[in-house]
Amino acid sequence: MPGDPMKLLSHRNAVIAGLAVGGIATALWSRRSKMDLKGKVVLITGGSRGLGLALARGFAVEGSRIALCARSEEELERAAQDLSKLNAEVITIQCDVSDRAQAERAVKSTLDHFGQLDVLVNNAGKIQVGPIHTMTVDDFESAMDVMFWGTVYTTLAALPHMRQRSESRIVNITSIGAKVSMPHLVPYSCAKFAAAAFSEGLRAELQSTGVRVVTIIPGLMRTGSYLNAEFKGAEKGEARWFSVSASTPGLAMPADSAAKKIISATKTGAAERILGLPANVLARFHGLMPATTTEILSFVNRLLPNGSKMTERGSNSRVLRRPVTSVLTKLGREAAREYLQPSVY
Repeated sequence: MPGDPMKLLSHRNAVIAGLAVGGIATALWSRRSKMDLKGKVVLITGGSRGLGLALARGFAVEGSRIALCARSEEELERAAQDLSKLNAEVITIQCDVSDRAQAERAVKSTLDHFGQLDVLVNNAGKIQVGPIHTMTVDDFESAMDVMFWGTVYTTLAALPHMRQRSESRIVNITSIGAKVSMPHLVPYSCAKFAAAAFSEGLRAELQSTGVRVVTIIPGLMRTGSYLNAEFKGAEKGEARWFSVSASTPGLAMPADSAAKKIISATKTGAAERILGLPANVLARFHGLMPATTTEILSFVNRLLPNGSKMTERGSNSRVLRRPVTSVLTKLGREAAREYLQPSVY
């Protein structure tokens, strides 16, 4: 009989049972397929300071062997000394990932030294902060060179070897800016959107292989990286709002917490991990109501500075030395020292 209550109840119970079995099977498979990082070789770009260093420390604790890639030889040496306290096996590779030949050489140097590469973490990045009328084509190209092409170059160089491994991981550190393009961060968001698209498409294509591609979507993190950001339109105190935001608990996640979550996602091979409550809320709200999100961000933009001439590095910003701003960024300065940012005001 159509609409028979007993048949409907039986059908509902069967669906619930099927979902439960599927959920249990998924959980068991996820647990069984977790990657053991002990002895694995991990290449981290942008690994000499900030989140990259926090990740290197986390992988070292897991017993991984580590290759650090960064532009500054001096910073790499400092990072290697830091990791020696954890008895980690580390090599350093001076490399600018925006240069294809250098990026490919970093992968080759890792393989030549260790004979294998199990985890590639594409973490290198740069931050340019300022209103759109201060940005140039060079700013967009520079952001894309580091955060998109740098990711593509290392990944394509590593893939032939990684596909031969029984299991391997490519971990792409993008940003909440890859979900929601933020005012005063347009070149950064464009590059992160592109990197996220590459990461998601790559995962789909490699799903039937032993390579798992993990897309990480962090919100603000307390790494002290604002000290190395480039602030444009700086005569209006552009550095203030960004630096305070990146130092405030609740808005900015501690770097060690972010690193733990990223390493956990690396083990399981999760498709995507959004880090931090603010980033999760913003990403989901934007997914449901993109037009409303844009209106809210338009209002936020009206509250931001609107300079036009001066460009400065965060560590050189006089506005950050003012008493009130100095107090509000205290935790950011502490994070900068902890994660070897080169200049602390």
